[in-house]
Amino acid sequence: MTDSPDRGSGSRQLQVETHGLDVIGDAERKGTPRTLFWPWFGANVSILGLSYGSFALGFGISFWQALAAGVIGIVFSFLLCGFVAVAGKRGSAPTMVLSRAAYGVRGNRLPSVVSWMLTVGWETVLTALATMATATVLDRLGWGGGTGTKVVALIVVGALVVVGGVMGFDLIMRLQTVITVVTGVLTVVYIGLVADHIHWSAVSAVPSGSAQEFIGALVFMMTGFGLGWVNAAADYSRYLPRDSSGRGVVGWTTFGASVAPLLLLVFGLLLAGSSTTLNTAIAADPIGALTTILPTWFLIPFAAVAVLGLVGGAVLDIYSSGLALLAAGLRVPRYLAALLDGVLMIAGSIYIVFFTDDFLGQFIGFLTTLGVPVAAWCGVMLADLALRRRDYDEADLFRPRGRYGDAEPLPLVLTLAATAIGWGLVTNTAAGWLEWQGYLLGPLGLGGKDGSWAYANLGVLAALALGFLGTLALGRGRVRTQEAGPPSRPLDVREVPGA
Repeated sequence: MTDSPDRGSGSRQLQVETHGLDVIGDAERKGTPRTLFWPWFGANVSILGLSYGSFALGFGISFWQALAAGVIGIVFSFLLCGFVAVAGKRGSAPTMVLSRAAYGVRGNRLPSVVSWMLTVGWETVLTALATMATATVLDRLGWGGGTGTKVVALIVVGALVVVGGVMGFDLIMRLQTVITVVTGVLTVVYIGLVADHIHWSAVSAVPSGSAQEFIGALVFMMTGFGLGWVNAAADYSRYLPRDSSGRGVVGWTTFGASVAPLLLLVFGLLLAGSSTTLNTAIAADPIGALTTILPTWFLIPFAAVAVLGLVGGAVLDIYSSGLALLAAGLRVPRYLAALLDGVLMIAGSIYIVFFTDDFLGQFIGFLTTLGVPVAAWCGVMLADLALRRRDYDEADLFRPRGRYGDAEPLPLVLTLAATAIGWGLVTNTAAGWLEWQGYLLGPLGLGGKDGSWAYANLGVLAALALGFLGTLALGRGRVRTQEAGPPSRPLDVREVPGA
């Protein structure tokens, strides 16, 4: 990478990235933290950000409460991504390889599997939304929006995502630059066209909610934004030189990822608060519903901005899901892992597009359920990183008998315990398969599954705090022992599955 993401790679012919879990050599590490702006902005400048305004108000809170919950949740969660991204430039390996320093080489397979499930889930959701949005636009234009249209849209969107994931880093960086510019401009045009649908009198009349409802919206914002990316946050910073500014990595990651969602959230809140009809429609079709207030001539540009924004996020997800699958123990080249994830993504998208009619309930259930173990992992990872005074010994990240060990009991126990406690403190009645959750709300005096704390999603915050504080309090000696040893022998490429 260089200051312009096209330079340095733009002069080379595009080819399938050969890197998998292997360490990025110093000769290939280029650029400055500023280049992190492009992939993170491109992945989060999605029209879906407007729909989060409706999602937030759905917790029964006012505009100002939803705005505060969104700002805090978005910025704080992406700040966590920024901190994890620092590990990338200190270790030159993917995120789910770097966390082996905390969990052990094979002990890390547990969080790697969870990370893989989360990223595959996200890429599936984004692909399904892009498909439904395309079908809605074509239906409004009178060009058909039935099953055949959805099938064609799914094939096109799925192909874009899979090709990007299989090709790898260079294509992703170029693609994200284009998506950033095109989507940014068209989103501004969209906002200008529908601004007259905002009615402040209706927005300001939305009643305030309780503290518990505010917390629930805040945690939902965290899981919907930064906590959905934190397990992939170092996958791009690993290409930066080792002497890159840590503050710059944190700052550009957080800024690039947060700026578009913050602006889109404000406008989304104003739109959803102005119309109960639009607010209800967004729950069923988060992107397509936004076309109902557009002039016909802008529907094609809207489809472009919607699809490109969603594809931008899905491409980053499929790239990182492939790496997570390799970190979980699958011994295939990176591009084959990404291709396998693409098959699963398309199968999941088919289910969402053609067989389910309750997107929002299932979506919230998915986010909160996987958000708990990911938050626990994030707490462990951040505390472990904070305790370290030296860069990672990259070779030992691949050796079960190296300094990081095979399976470390402390982080595994902390993650499992934090997840068990976290799931006991979250509920989701809209997703029937999650009725077993919330089992601690009664015993802890929080009113049970029907009480005022039932939808506050405290389990995500609890898992994050337990993972972080537990590691900070009990992991210092382990880290000091790891860092006391001499540098290990150089890594043989045969020691790296998926390289």
